[in-house]
Amino acid sequence: MVPAGRRPDHSSQKFIGKVPETMKTVGIIAEYNPFHNGHAFQLKKAREMAGADYAIVIMSGNFVQRGLPAIMEKSLRTEAALLCGADLVIELPVHYATASAEYFASGAVSLLDRLGITDALCFGSECGDIVALAELADAFLSEDELFRAALKKRLKEGCSYPQARNDALLETAPELVPLLPLLSQPNNILGLEYIKALKRRKSHIRPCTVVRMGADYHSGELNGAFSSALSIREAMAAKKELHTIKEQIPPAVHALMKRHFQKDFPVFSEDLSPLLAYKLLQEEAPDFNRYFDIDSAFSDRLKKCLPDYGDYASFCEKLKTKNRTLTGVSRGLLHILLNIYQADIDAFRQDDYVYYARILGFRKEAVPLLSAIKSKSNLPLLSKLADAEDSIPSENGRKMLRQDIQASHIYALSVSHKFHRDFRNEYRNSPVIMP
Repeated sequence: MVPAGRRPDHSSQKFIGKVPETMKTVGIIAEYNPFHNGHAFQLKKAREMAGADYAIVIMSGNFVQRGLPAIMEKSLRTEAALLCGADLVIELPVHYATASAEYFASGAVSLLDRLGITDALCFGSECGDIVALAELADAFLSEDELFRAALKKRLKEGCSYPQARNDALLETAPELVPLLPLLSQPNNILGLEYIKALKRRKSHIRPCTVVRMGADYHSGELNGAFSSALSIREAMAAKKELHTIKEQIPPAVHALMKRHFQKDFPVFSEDLSPLLAYKLLQEEAPDFNRYFDIDSAFSDRLKKCLPDYGDYASFCEKLKTKNRTLTGVSRGLLHILLNIYQADIDAFRQDDYVYYARILGFRKEAVPLLSAIKSKSNLPLLSKLADAEDSIPSENGRKMLRQDIQASHIYALSVSHKFHRDFRNEYRNSPVIMP
């Protein structure tokens, strides 16, 4: 760990080290928004379950799956992860970090798989039953014509996709009915998507799951040492202080948060309100449906409600409907703000989702891991941005990187304005390096 009062080394470093003949690695896909005791528990259990020498985290950058800014910028969340057991943290491109479960999982699994050295993927779930989740994954991957017809029918009737999927499965695969309750819990759903992504890729990565500890994912109340990330964020928003969440955060992470509280974080959706209003008002095209996750009906509703824009949160509430959840609305608005287009997502999917692995941070002891990735991966490993585009041969890949950088700059602009600090240019940022 970093001695008290000392910042980790952010200087560049060449990744030189002998690649061990036998090396086991476990991957974790996370947001750490913020990092809490449950995350520390999962990291420890993941290493144990996989018998891993190293733990690699694929982590969302400055924006997360709920369609919101991360409460802490990615460098601080990276530092927290490295303090608590991660060896290497790699950024999940914003296109997948802000997407629904299927895209989030597919992008992250592609990145983890293409590193070339991952043995296992460990994720948290409410059920803790990898066999049941794998059985459901097989059912969804082998969708036959009857299932697709039933699914299409339910969607036409106005059902949400999760409800339509469940109804179609109920109609066409009644033997799986006992497993349907698993699909009502968010971590199970995400775990199912991880397994589906691994199976689609015919990946050698072995999935394993840790039972989620403590409070429910959606719980807004602090509940002992293992509270949800949502309850921790809401406590910070309500109390505007850190001592109320001390029990829920590892000591080293709490100390890190104390050093940066009200200097770099917390960041909430309200901090994006002026930027979103400006972006929406500047739109010249008649429709918004060129953006990712926005269809014609949502575009029409958005245009109709735009004159009543108040702030990010209240506008999301105004736009939600029976068939479009608050999270779905928030994602769509965020994609407009960040210029994430459906056409780009479609092109990226055709190219196997990712084009590079951008390092957010690592422990010096993990240099052999970096050497192994460099020798076995088919992705360029990026540590600095100055000449990063030169190492990405695809124009789509360079576009993805530029959009990632633009998203980070939008976040940095909000942080700079809120806390009256210097703007952090993404091109000057280096990975967090821990002793």
